[in-house]
Amino acid sequence: MKWILGGAGVAGVALMLGSCATMSEDQCRAGDWGGVGFADGAAGYTADRIQEHAKACAKHQIAPDFAVYSAAREDGLRRYCTPESGFSAGRRGASYARVCPAELEGDFLPAYEDGRVTHAAESALESARSSVDGYARRLEELDDKLRAKQEELRQEGLTDEQREQIRNRIQEVRQERRDRERDWRRAQDELREAERRWDEVRWRFGSRYRI
Repeated sequence: MKWILGGAGVAGVALMLGSCATMSEDQCRAGDWGGVGFADGAAGYTADRIQEHAKACAKHQIAPDFAVYSAAREDGLRRYCTPESGFSAGRRGASYARVCPAELEGDFLPAYEDGRVTHAAESALESARSSVDGYARRLEELDDKLRAKQEELRQEGLTDEQREQIRNRIQEVRQERRDRERDWRRAQDELREAERRWDEVRWRFGSRYRI
């Protein structure tokens, strides 16, 4: 059937449909409602997606072919409603709109939930790494400030009041550094736990999915 697109074609159409207006004037005039329907199904869109296309194309006095679109979308759903696709959607953090037929959803949903577990573990790992790196950068900044203030304190010609102000600032920076180092050590603990959890997820799902 003409709407049975290759994987790259589906991805390309789905990307174009992700803009604010679901279809451009050129797409509306092309009238490839089979291709659009298949792409929507393969992307997991609900049946009312056609209404958004109708609204976009109404601006150009063009109406969708509902029958062709609907039949092609059903074909697209058969590509979407697979364990592999379910895991991929869950891992991306994508929502699931309950579009799969009952006979396919039984295999799709467990894989989708596995993907969500993987997504959560990956997100936690990324966040933990970011925290450690952020605190490490802040510690470097504070070390630079301390060196600069200590150098400033060694300058000649400072009044007693100026020296006292610099010493106070040095104490403030040192206190902040102690606080940030405590945060950095805690973030390292959280990173180790996130790494442990990620290793556990990879061991759990690695034989079933491509991770």
